[in-house]
Amino acid sequence: MAGACASTGATPQPFPTPEGDRTPAKPNPPPSETGVDRYAVVGTALALRGTPYRNGGSDPNGFDCSGFTQYVFSQYGIALPRDVRAQYQIGRPVQPADLTVGDLVFFVTTDPGVSHVAIVVGGDQFVHAPSSSGVVRVEHLSARYWSQRYVGARRVLRQ
Repeated sequence: MAGACASTGATPQPFPTPEGDRTPAKPNPPPSETGVDRYAVVGTALALRGTPYRNGGSDPNGFDCSGFTQYVFSQYGIALPRDVRAQYQIGRPVQPADLTVGDLVFFVTTDPGVSHVAIVVGGDQFVHAPSSSGVVRVEHLSARYWSQRYVGARRVLRQ
């Protein structure tokens, strides 16, 4: 299985906002938890399955991991930072036993420290933009590759 992205810090394309405005999302981190419907967020993420990986990608033409999470959350007015490490600093930490739909999960893959991010879809599954040879897809947290690389999780959506 190929490793996953470590965001390049590329400048994302403008994201649509709920009002249809095409201005880029503000880079301010979201409040620790927002009142957005977590199932709607995950539904948006799942609808993007099959989108190709693109280094620095942050739109439906192609995503890297942090571009994918940033894009999905932006559809609900939540401005996530562009970089994986910065995303790992927002929201509040979540213990593995307390993971729920819409939480962000983080892994060490290509670089030392946090280098990959995904969105929990429920149970043992997450959706992500995995690598240059992949497409947005669902995988299992318990899979050997991912369980050995798990670093932690953050919650930005209210339960």
